[in-house]
Amino acid sequence: MADLLTIGETARRSGVAASALRYYEQLGLIASERAGSGHRRFARPVLRRIAFIVYAQHVGLTLEEIGVELGKLAGNQAPTRRDWSRLSKQWSVRIDERIAELERLKIGLTECIGCGCLSLDRCRLANPGDRAAAGGPGPRYWIGDAPARG
Repeated sequence: MADLLTIGETARRSGVAASALRYYEQLGLIASERAGSGHRRFARPVLRRIAFIVYAQHVGLTLEEIGVELGKLAGNQAPTRRDWSRLSKQWSVRIDERIAELERLKIGLTECIGCGCLSLDRCRLANPGDRAAAGGPGPRYWIGDAPARG
């Protein structure tokens, strides 16, 4: 049991709350062993799995998507360099999409985002007659529609 970490130690080492670790275990993303007292004990490699989960969430993957990816690994292993390489190719597209979304948000901070509210003076200039509504619901310019001119 010397190579096993308590849930508190795992939380401290990973920077993830113990409640989140229990939730990850409930979802099958990580696994623990039970001590004679019934307390959870985690093998050290779980720290790499947790780092993978945290990073994947930052990239924008859902816990369900993360579970699918972790399910492709043998046993309860941590992702290897090869796994990271394969996943990073998939994540590159998602990261590029997020960068584009953030660029649109940045522009939207100073320009009308095409929400159709017509409540600001600027909206009458950038979205006269609520032309953005023709593109569908939501902040049309922010999600990538080009403002109609003329």
